[in-house]
Amino acid sequence: MDNTDEARLDEFMQGLERRNPNEHEFHQAVREVAADVIPFLDDHPEYREHQVLERLTEPDRIIAFRVCWEDDEGNVRVNRGYRVQNSNAIGPYKGGIRFHKEVTQSVLKFLAFEQTFKNSLTGLPMGGGKGGADFNPKGKSQREIMRFCQAFMHGLWRHIGPNTDVPAGDIGVGGREVSYMFGEYKRLTNEFTGSMTGKGLSFGGSVIRTESTGYGAVYFLKNMLERKGDSVDGKVVAISGSGNVAQYATEKCIELGAKVVTLSDSGGFIHVPDGITSEGLRFVMDLKNKRRGRISEFTEKFGGTYHEGERPWSVDCDVAIPSATQNEVNGEDAKSLVKHGCKSMIEAANMPCEPEAVDHFKEAGVMFAPSKAANAGGVAVSGLEMTQNSMRLSWSRDEVDEKLKVIMKSIHDKCVEYGQDGDDVDYLKGSNIAGFVKVADAVVAYGVL
Repeated sequence: MDNTDEARLDEFMQGLERRNPNEHEFHQAVREVAADVIPFLDDHPEYREHQVLERLTEPDRIIAFRVCWEDDEGNVRVNRGYRVQNSNAIGPYKGGIRFHKEVTQSVLKFLAFEQTFKNSLTGLPMGGGKGGADFNPKGKSQREIMRFCQAFMHGLWRHIGPNTDVPAGDIGVGGREVSYMFGEYKRLTNEFTGSMTGKGLSFGGSVIRTESTGYGAVYFLKNMLERKGDSVDGKVVAISGSGNVAQYATEKCIELGAKVVTLSDSGGFIHVPDGITSEGLRFVMDLKNKRRGRISEFTEKFGGTYHEGERPWSVDCDVAIPSATQNEVNGEDAKSLVKHGCKSMIEAANMPCEPEAVDHFKEAGVMFAPSKAANAGGVAVSGLEMTQNSMRLSWSRDEVDEKLKVIMKSIHDKCVEYGQDGDDVDYLKGSNIAGFVKVADAVVAYGVL
């Protein structure tokens, strides 16, 4: 980026920050995209003329509502719910619902903005949206979670539907929560439609939807390595998190011959130098999905070391796959990873690397796969679930897995097309521009809306 483009970026960001004060996560996500798109506009003045980037950084609408519910002691509790509908230029709004105590409008605007380009990259007809609430499901009983989900849907149901907005799960919202919300939506509308994805297999869900984000991230890694004449087999992998994405990224890495040496939760991380086995992974799945225990319990049964209060970026590895939450890898973490041999960074969580970390990886020649490309497998299979619901049929596991592989290969190839520089590929630039172009073409075609 030359001085002129830097000045344009700074001017653009000053205006955006003035209009959206104190929304730091949203600012970060927009700057990451704008840094690549603004120079690209020089060769495509029609996008600048139609103010496409400015329009896509202003959500179509933001819905905010009170969520009032009762706990098990009969106390009235109040939370705030949101749905950010960023763009439906290429299809119905599509994106998850997140229940977490740190959910804010800024977090959801960043996620909805990212989702717009991520969904575009899949090639499926899906716009971008995101929702959630500042509700912490930890420590809540199953009945309390059910009552909250039903109350949340009372505030949301008028704004969603199979041809309008199709939510799914995210952090704090798994199959159980989706089921409670979908059941309440069905009761309120008296309709059985594909208004949510991530549903149970007995009522319209898709096979491997649970696995798809983790699997997809590893498929993207596989495509990156194969382009260089390399493979996943034999790689040492550091993974953060121990939820859905981390579990299935671990499973696919093990299946492809890699050695996963770390997992983590909010308390700390485990380091298993010899690699987590399939038996160990089953233990983690039971620990986290059923017993809601702490990752430290793993070392008591399978060995390794537990590092309380630390993140897993200080161990020797070939590949890092952050799979927990946004901004979990800072500049110092990036330096530590490079020092310990990391050659590939795969963002399986949403925007897990801070800007300083991204810059350091690029300077060090680390292959960097941004989240909008690498973790698109989840929404890709959600899109396939929407298709199955519309057609009133179900595909087999092998069929869905094969479609997921094809989609992730297509995303990889689009990143290469727009990000190739000699023998190297700037996957961040490639994903930003490839995702932008499809949405921008639709926005221009519609005229001034």
